Amino acid sequence: MRGFGVRLVVAGVLFSASLGGAAAQGCGNDGSGFNVWIDNFKKDAAAQGISQRTISSALNGARYSNATIRLDRNQKVFKQSFETFAGRMIPPRVNRAKNRLQKHASLLNRIEQQFGVPKEIVVAIWGLETDFGAVRGNASVISAIATLAYDCRRSAFFTGQLVDALRVIERGDLTAKQMIGGLHGEIGQTQFLPSSYYAFAVDYDGNGRPDLISSTADVLASTANYLRGHGWRKGQSWMPGSGNFNVIKQWNKSTVYSRTVAEFARRLAEG
Repeated sequence: MRGFGVRLVVAGVLFSASLGGAAAQGCGNDGSGFNVWIDNFKKDAAAQGISQRTISSALNGARYSNATIRLDRNQKVFKQSFETFAGRMIPPRVNRAKNRLQKHASLLNRIEQQFGVPKEIVVAIWGLETDFGAVRGNASVISAIATLAYDCRRSAFFTGQLVDALRVIERGDLTAKQMIGGLHGEIGQTQFLPSSYYAFAVDYDGNGRPDLISSTADVLASTANYLRGHGWRKGQSWMPGSGNFNVIKQWNKSTVYSRTVAEFARRLAEG
């Protein structure tokens, strides 16, 4: 549900740790110091090997996002029970999920064989995150991530995310203008944060770059690759109490959300 802007995710993603001047200059709780923070962050990014071309293309247009801050302070979904959340999210998507399983059967079977993650899990996440790619957000990822990096609540985590957003651009996966997504900086049809994009995105359609916005093959394979990278065990249960359920919780720390993924996938697997 990153695509619906309802929560912040991802425990255990890989992100940059050695940050310098920007972090030392301090965070802020409003936009008054944002531009100064960005100028200091540019120096840190350059020190970590990011080219001036990438730094300029991404950060010269970065803006403080009040919408991101409002959403970050008001995440009501965490207060819902599993029964309420799953009852709202699963039934409207079951038939569409079954259609996707049929439509992409060959692709999903290949992904399941290669990565060991059941196709039902991948499709359940795809449906819950963005309604199978229909809802992706229209915010500047760079501005959203930079705002959260500057904001005091989780500055260190999102500063690492911002560095990896620049690395995704530097690698040639996306331009800064193409990096459009959710108000928490989520990218693509299964809503990867930049560090996850950088670490786990897969070029599965063979066009030379991973594209988690437009390529169904890349989206589904990258989702499976993320789960495998966090310890998914092929052929084992994914229901609560299992090791694979703990992997789903690496995708989203919310137990309610993780249980909803598991239950959705169970219904799909049982037909």
